[in-house]
Amino acid sequence: MKIVIVGCGRVGAALAESYDAAGHQVVILDISTRAFGRLAGTFRGSAVRGDGTDEDTLRRVGAENADVFLSLTEGDNRNVMAAQVAAEGLGAKRVIAKINDPVRAAAYAELGLTTLCRTTLLADAVSAHLGLPVSGQSGIRASSGSHAGHGHELHQMYQGGSGETNGETGAAAGDTTSREA
Repeated sequence: MKIVIVGCGRVGAALAESYDAAGHQVVILDISTRAFGRLAGTFRGSAVRGDGTDEDTLRRVGAENADVFLSLTEGDNRNVMAAQVAAEGLGAKRVIAKINDPVRAAAYAELGLTTLCRTTLLADAVSAHLGLPVSGQSGIRASSGSHAGHGHELHQMYQGGSGETNGETGAAAGDTTSREA
């Protein structure tokens, strides 16, 4: 399988290493070259410095028609943007966007993006461990709507709300960092 991961944080790096070890073709992108230090020296995939929300960058790294596209940065807005580009512009087959805000995760799922909500997953894990009731909400929400043709609605949603800044300005799109075993 061709798997593209945007965000080489702890989760992105762990998944990239796992999928690579299982023999999949893995490309991982991050705006910070230092983030690739999280990858083991045995990682045989491609580590690319670039903006995962930029369609041209994603095309250059071979994200078109990816079997799996995971957007796992710390920014909800960036994750939605990258997932939308992958699903609508690049034909990625299975797309998941990490969204920390449970309300927004549900809304994006209704608009057609599969979402992973770390907040819900962690809160439920802690409650379950303590023997307390869990939320009953799924931490991974499959898309229940259609994003095709609804780009304007998604665009409006990620324009507001979180107050996050875009830490991706100034990144050199598509700079490749080679990792060899």
